[in-house]
Amino acid sequence: MTTLDPLRLTARDAKRLLVDGEISAAELTKVFLDQIAAVEDKVKAFILVTADNAAKYSTKVDREMQAMRGPLAGLPIAVKDNLVTEGVTTTCASRMLHNYQPVYTATAVRQVWDGHVVMLGKTNLDEFAMGSSTEYSAYQVTANPWDLDTVPGGSSGGSAAAVAAGEALWALGSDTGGSVRQPASLCGVVGMKPTYGAVSRYGLVAFASSLDQIGPLTRSVYDCALLLQHITGRDPRDATSVELPEPVVLPSAERLDGLRIGVPSEYLDVGLEDGVRARFDETLARIEELGGRCVEVSLPHTEYALPAFYVIAPAEASANLARFDGVRYGYRCSDPVDLTDLYERTRSEGFGPEVKRRIMIGTYALSAGYYDAYYGRAQRVRSLVCRDFDHAFSQVDLIASPTSPTVAFTAGSRTSDPLAMYMSDVCTIPANLAGLPAISIPCGLSGGLPVGFQLIGPAFSENRVLAAAHALEGAIGFDTAPPFRGSRSSSGERDRGSADTTPRPEDTHP
Repeated sequence: MTTLDPLRLTARDAKRLLVDGEISAAELTKVFLDQIAAVEDKVKAFILVTADNAAKYSTKVDREMQAMRGPLAGLPIAVKDNLVTEGVTTTCASRMLHNYQPVYTATAVRQVWDGHVVMLGKTNLDEFAMGSSTEYSAYQVTANPWDLDTVPGGSSGGSAAAVAAGEALWALGSDTGGSVRQPASLCGVVGMKPTYGAVSRYGLVAFASSLDQIGPLTRSVYDCALLLQHITGRDPRDATSVELPEPVVLPSAERLDGLRIGVPSEYLDVGLEDGVRARFDETLARIEELGGRCVEVSLPHTEYALPAFYVIAPAEASANLARFDGVRYGYRCSDPVDLTDLYERTRSEGFGPEVKRRIMIGTYALSAGYYDAYYGRAQRVRSLVCRDFDHAFSQVDLIASPTSPTVAFTAGSRTSDPLAMYMSDVCTIPANLAGLPAISIPCGLSGGLPVGFQLIGPAFSENRVLAAAHALEGAIGFDTAPPFRGSRSSSGERDRGSADTTPRPEDTHP
C-alpha cells in the first residue's frame, strides 16, 4: 500500500490513487481510522466514530467498484452532528438528544452518501450550533490540532479539527454566523458558506432558519468545490432551496487578472490582532501580484450587523427549539408532577447554559410589546447590510476581509464573557445576514497559529469565489499539517475505542 500522510492528503489526490489502483477504499479508510485511534483522545473531534460501518462499507465499495463509480466513491468523510443520519445517533452535542436516532437522512448527507463516500462518524459542535469555540458541548471540549490548549472555533469546530488533525479527508459543517469559516480559519483549513438556498437545509437541525447553511470543510479549495458540486441544488423538501444559475465547476485559475477586490475599512477596525492584520495585508499584496486590483469600499452598517444577528438568531432559535418539550422525542425529566413541571424540568435539565441564554434573549425579543423594538428593528438593519453589499458589488467583483479578528484563543478564556465570544464572528456574520457566498482559506501563521482570509461574493457567485480562492491558495502555498503542540489533561476522559459507540453527555455543561 502507498504510504499516505493524512495531515496533507487531499481528496483530489486520494481519488487519483483510488482510480490508479495504488490504494483501495478499505486501505484509505483504514488510514483515517488509524489516525483517529492515534490522536482522538487529544483532539476530541468526534462525538461518534462509526469505525465498523466505515470499514464494512469501504470494503463494499472495493467489491462493487464498477457499480460505485464517481468522483466521491470511496473517499472518507466526517459529518457534523446536527445533520440527521438515519439509524445513526444525532445529538446536536446536547443532552436533549442524547439517544435520538433519526428515521431519515439530511439531503446534503444523502447526496454524498449516494456518491458512495465512507462516513467516519459524527463530529462535535457547540450545542445546537450555538457557539464560537466548540466548548459549549454536553460531551467534550474539542482541541485545536495546531495547539491543543486552544479552541478550534465553532460551532463546526469538530469538523474543522478532524480535517486539520488528519482524522478525516473532508467534512460537512453548518454556518449560521460563521460556523464553518471561523473554525476553518482557526484550524488552518478551507471552509465555505454557499449562497443561502444553494444547499438544502432539510435534515439540518434548525438553529436560525433564515441564516443556517450547510457547507464543506476541506484541505484545499479544489476539494471544497468538488464537495460543493454534490450538495447544491433544488430540493422539494426545502422550499428555500434553489438551483444555482450555473453549476459549480472545479477551479483551475492561477491568476486574478482584472479582478477587482473590495477591502472594506469597517472590517479592519474590529480589533484585529497585529499578526492577523499583517497576514491580511500580505495576502492583499499577493492579489496585486496575481493581476488583481484591491480597492477600498465602504460597508457603513457593518457595526450594526453583530447586534442585529444576536437578536435575529436567538429569536429564531427560541421558536425552533420550542419543539424540545419532553413529549415527542429526546430527553425527558424523571417523574414530573404535571405538564408544566415536565416542560420546565426537561428544558432546564436538557439544555446547556448558552442555549438557555439564547432562548431567553430570543423569547424576550419576540414578546408582546418588544417585537418591533428589537426583532423588527434588527430585520431593518439586516436590509441595510444587504443594501451595503449591493452597492459595494456594483464597484467590485469580490470583497476581502480577515475571517477572524484573532487566531485561536486559549480554551476557557472567553466562556465567562459572552460578548467577547460573540466578537469572534464579527467578520463572518454580515455574509449570513445578506445570504452571500463566502470562503475562508489559510493565509499564513501568527504566533504559530493559522490566520484565515475571507472572500465574499454576490449571491450565486460560487464559481467566482472558488476561482479566486484557488489562485490565491496556490500563491500562498500554506502547509496544512499542524505540529500538534501543547497538551491537554486526560483526566476523566472516556475511552470510546475504535468501534461504533453511542455517546453519553457529561453530567455538567462547560
